[in-house]
Amino acid sequence: MPSKTSCDIAIVGGGLAGSLIALALHARRPELDIRLIETSAVIGGDHVWSFFGSDVAAEHRWLVAPAVAHMWRGHDVAFPAHSRSLDGRYYAILSETLDRHVRATLPAKALMTERRVAALTRSSVVLAGGDRIRAQGVIDARGAADLSALDLGWQKFVGQELVLAEPHLRDRPMVMDATVAQQDGYRFVYALPFGEERVFVEDTYYSDTPGVDAMRLRGRIADYARARGWLVDHVAREETGVLPVCMGGDFERYWDMGGTQVPKAGMRAGLFHPTTGYSLPDAVRTAILIADMPDFAGEALHDRLFEHARDAWRSRGFYRLLNKMLFRAAEPDQRYRILERFYRLDPALISRFYAARSTGLDKLRILSGKPPVPIGRAIAAVREKRA
Repeated sequence: MPSKTSCDIAIVGGGLAGSLIALALHARRPELDIRLIETSAVIGGDHVWSFFGSDVAAEHRWLVAPAVAHMWRGHDVAFPAHSRSLDGRYYAILSETLDRHVRATLPAKALMTERRVAALTRSSVVLAGGDRIRAQGVIDARGAADLSALDLGWQKFVGQELVLAEPHLRDRPMVMDATVAQQDGYRFVYALPFGEERVFVEDTYYSDTPGVDAMRLRGRIADYARARGWLVDHVAREETGVLPVCMGGDFERYWDMGGTQVPKAGMRAGLFHPTTGYSLPDAVRTAILIADMPDFAGEALHDRLFEHARDAWRSRGFYRLLNKMLFRAAEPDQRYRILERFYRLDPALISRFYAARSTGLDKLRILSGKPPVPIGRAIAAVREKRA
């Protein structure tokens, strides 16, 4: 016989966005009865989320701090004609540290794993098998909806945690190594030292297509390790991902394609950095926003989250413009020049860019001077309109 359950807030999707909402609500509003519903057996899937210290406001760091697995002071970037070390803290959250923190923090009844959702509205969730959950408010945080309403390029990657036979001798992350051969768009390698003999290496592409040839990218990771004299004992984990890089589109149509009148968060709400595709800074801001709301009724929750996501979309047109220049004004094997030029700018400007908080002066500085792409193609790319 299907069961019926009532609660205050039901969060559908136990990824980063959904988990942070549940944690923020539990901390700020412990009297609320929360349900975090996830299809798989674990929270957070199998991911590495990295972020700069400046991505998260100081007063919000308490939300992510317990899930952080690694922290470094500073990071490096490398391009064919320019290399640089930058200060500031850099962090990594692993899916297993997020899962562990969620399980240790939320009440047992709040966590509902291995439960597939058949349908949802802004006040109810129907699970496969017929069980029903009634709530004041339901939040859909299940990842991206139908992306066809948006004009996109793609950041795609394969990442592997390599266990080495000997120390790798890196003490800080290599956030962007674009000295590698440029293939399938703008290519760079990303490397995080997880321990003296452990390093997470990700082969990443800003590509026109979302397809990932995992076997080929595994080979390139092996080549990268070999070129650095790293003797790989075995691969401890692997992650494959495809993130949207947004150049335009119809935000409201995207929102509705994720479910009309259903409150949304995370990628489902279109809350990701248009250029990097990363969603952690937005996930933190949204979680705090929800936890501080006075009313969780479905309509009020929907309207506030829609307003929040729409305001973010409207404020980020500059990043979408830059993406057009990257994807439509530069030849694929020359896209690295745009990033190479960007990384010559002031470190504080770079930090604000990644946090999606660029000032007006930042934007002028990024666009000033001789552009690293042909002027005519840049103008045409900016003027071009697609769905």
